[in-house]
This record gives sequence, C-alpha cells and structure tokens, in this order.
Amino acid sequence: MLLLLHSRMQLTVHFTFIHNMFFNVTRRTSDAVACLQVSPVLGVVLVEFANGYSYEYTNVSRRAIANLLLNPNMSLGFWVNQNCIRPERTACLTLV
Repeated sequence: MLLLLHSRMQLTVHFTFIHNMFFNVTRRTSDAVACLQVSPVLGVVLVEFANGYSYEYTNVSRRAIANLLLNPNMSLGFWVNQNCIRPERTACLTLV
C-alpha cells in the first residue's frame, strides 16, 4: 500500500511539472513580438507585444506550436497572426 501511495505521489508531481511547462521561444527579429512562451501540452501561448501589451491565447493548435519550436526561421509576428489571432478556435485573455 505504501508503494502504491508513493507511485501516485510521483505521478501527481510529474503531471504537475508537465502541466505547467512553458518554453521560451528563441528570440528572433520581430517588430511586433517582444517575447513568446508556449505550452505544447496545454495548447497555450503567452505573447508580449513590442507595444507592451500581453495576451494569453488558449486552444492554439499543438501542431502549430511544435512547428514553431522546430523551425527557427519562422517569423514570430506572422506565426502569432496565423495561429493565435485569426483562428476562431482560439480564445484570448488580456494579461495585466
């Protein structure tokens, strides 16, 4: 019983670690995007624009996030427009 309880605790810690994991996208030249953080597991993107406004986009395509992480030549502004702002499936929350 103790071993089973210990396994459950490890599973919970492991899930929490993955659940809250965000990756900083490598800085690229962008006039619009100052900082971009993505969570491929959650499908969440945190964007800070050059004008100082920050937004959280949810339900972003996980495939698009993976493509962004694997393709270092992709424009961040273009990617945010195509995968966060334009799609109807995403939801936006303004961050203070």
